[in-house]
Amino acid sequence: MPEPDDLIIVGAGGLGREVAQAVTALPAWRLLGFADDDFDRRGTAVDGVPVLGDAEETAKAHATARLAVCTASPRDPSVRRRIVRRLGLPARRYATLVHPAAWVSPSSRVGPGSVVLAQTVLTASVRVGAHVAIMPHVTLTHDDQVEDFVTIASGVRLGGGVRVGFGAYLGAGALVREGVSIGAGALVGMGSVVLRDVPPGEVWAGSPARLLRPATKEKRKEGQ
Repeated sequence: MPEPDDLIIVGAGGLGREVAQAVTALPAWRLLGFADDDFDRRGTAVDGVPVLGDAEETAKAHATARLAVCTASPRDPSVRRRIVRRLGLPARRYATLVHPAAWVSPSSRVGPGSVVLAQTVLTASVRVGAHVAIMPHVTLTHDDQVEDFVTIASGVRLGGGVRVGFGAYLGAGALVREGVSIGAGALVGMGSVVLRDVPPGEVWAGSPARLLRPATKEKRKEGQ
């Protein structure tokens, strides 16, 4: 059996901790620790995993290690994108992590830096971009397209042919009808039932989902 590759998880919050636990089931990886910008966490351990330093210095100190940026918040869905841009590393430095209890079909693809947690299913010809976070018990059905930096919380179900735009956030338990598009930077509330397209940058929630908050100027620009 080949030696495992070294791995650093950027972000010691909830998602980072979940991914660290998932890595224990992935023998191809040896987790060195967390990188986290919270100075007070440096030198401590989170769930038994050491916090090595901030993202930049840790990536430089461990130049052969692969990284997974594991930060996610509906209050600030762009945080993962900002960290990746700040690091400025090539795609080959990022790990793609798929829990062994997830199923990615042979015709589906998952991009660099993305994380797929347990009991998730990608059925047929699903395309997942780079730095996507997919929580447990998610179902992505045939021909779904998930663009870079999307966050899909636990229990989300997408019908066939759904497109989720760059940096969108889908809350836990959301259901999306087949053929619907979720615009870049949009946020879909937990438990929502989405029956029609969600424009870029808007916040939708409810059953059926409806507009709660229009896009800000910044969000409209992000969706262009």
